[in-house]
Amino acid sequence: MISYAPFWRTLKARGETTYSLIYKHGISSATIDRMKKGGGISTAKLNDFCQILHCRVEDLIEYVES
Repeated sequence: MISYAPFWRTLKARGETTYSLIYKHGISSATIDRMKKGGGISTAKLNDFCQILHCRVEDLIEYVES
């Protein structure tokens, strides 16, 4: 299962919030909601997050065995 736990840590470490992602960077609230619920997002969105947060993919997602 893919976990977004690293994303939430990176978001906090970079001083960003879900509000700033939505209103400053144009990320859809539906994308944030899917991530909160553990749903899938596209690699294009991962790319967007990497650009916004100046990080690597490993700083956003991790694989956790079920």
